[in-house]
Amino acid sequence: MLGNFVFSNPTKLYFGEDSLSYLNEELPKYGKNVQLVYGGGSIKRNGIYDKVVEILKANGKEIIEDGGVMPNPTVEKLYEGAKLAKEGNVDLILAVGGGSCCDYAKAVSISAHCKEDPWEKYYLKFEDVDTDTKIIPVGCVLTMVGTGSEMNGGAVITNHESRLKIGHVFGGNVFPKFSILNPVFTYTLPEYQMVAGFYDIMNHITEQYFSGEDDTTSDYIMEGLMRSLIHSSRIAILNPQDYEARSNIMWTATWALNTLVAMGKSTDWMVHMLGQAVGAYTDATHGMTLSAVSLPYYRHIMPYGLAKFKRFAENVWNINPAGKSDKEIAEAGLAAMEAWMKEIGVVMSIKELGVTEDMLEGLVKATLVMDGGYKVLNQDDILEIFQESMK
Repeated sequence: MLGNFVFSNPTKLYFGEDSLSYLNEELPKYGKNVQLVYGGGSIKRNGIYDKVVEILKANGKEIIEDGGVMPNPTVEKLYEGAKLAKEGNVDLILAVGGGSCCDYAKAVSISAHCKEDPWEKYYLKFEDVDTDTKIIPVGCVLTMVGTGSEMNGGAVITNHESRLKIGHVFGGNVFPKFSILNPVFTYTLPEYQMVAGFYDIMNHITEQYFSGEDDTTSDYIMEGLMRSLIHSSRIAILNPQDYEARSNIMWTATWALNTLVAMGKSTDWMVHMLGQAVGAYTDATHGMTLSAVSLPYYRHIMPYGLAKFKRFAENVWNINPAGKSDKEIAEAGLAAMEAWMKEIGVVMSIKELGVTEDMLEGLVKATLVMDGGYKVLNQDDILEIFQESMK
């Protein structure tokens, strides 16, 4: 394990089919004004909205509606939500939806009382929240899994004007105070969104797994999480209402990105930087932007982290090493991952997401470069990966 670290996660989770009832335990802890955040209206069609509103009203809450959160929350929507929160003297932001709603709620929570432009302060300068800035508490009722946003400080915002999609990972004071995870709430999710979530989970794990050379407990945990995800995803594709599979996937998604498996490790995150550049240009579904760039990226860096890619092949995909070189074993592991990706139906080319050749130069410029992986990319590397991702 690398260096020294501190692990603390302040989010309280309520998990299971009866978990929504625990809102009654959490709501009395906060004032009367609740900003109810949700997306395009699916929670109204499937009845979750009515259940949440009933509980809010039973607890004497005043509801400030904040619907219409888009899959890639924009800076304009952030300004709108922050204005609602400040003018409504909001005591709690309750996000009901997937990762975009949770991300947006956290961004609003630190922006409502920010004295500066939050986009510039938090997303361009990457500054922390000032000690004198009031942070509005956030709670989440999860209806889509993948991002892990229900138990971390991440908040991704898109600026279409500057063609940037940037995530800021805030500290524990911005983490949701509580999150409610009912696997049944994920049953009505369209298959495209469901499988995008599956790959989002996988990539959160591999971003942290493919880094470092030392032997870490975190890597062993991640191998188990990946094996569980692969197994359960195959069941869920055949039967989306298999509770065991969907509950395991929901739990894996949370542990993939609640900071636990990052402890004692360096981490990569270049697939996210590549995918977020694509998302800024196309507004494509986040998990699909990751799936479309992952294999070209991993094949590009594999020679620099060969030992870990070999381990991935053997321990996650059960590749038999007999008679194979280390390179051949590693390649077989990536081939097995590619076969699984095709099996569950994720996007394999950024062309499918709307990327055209004339966008590539802009995508390269929009890609932030991270230095935690096996190779620090230059612009030629990034262009080559995007070109491979077009095939």
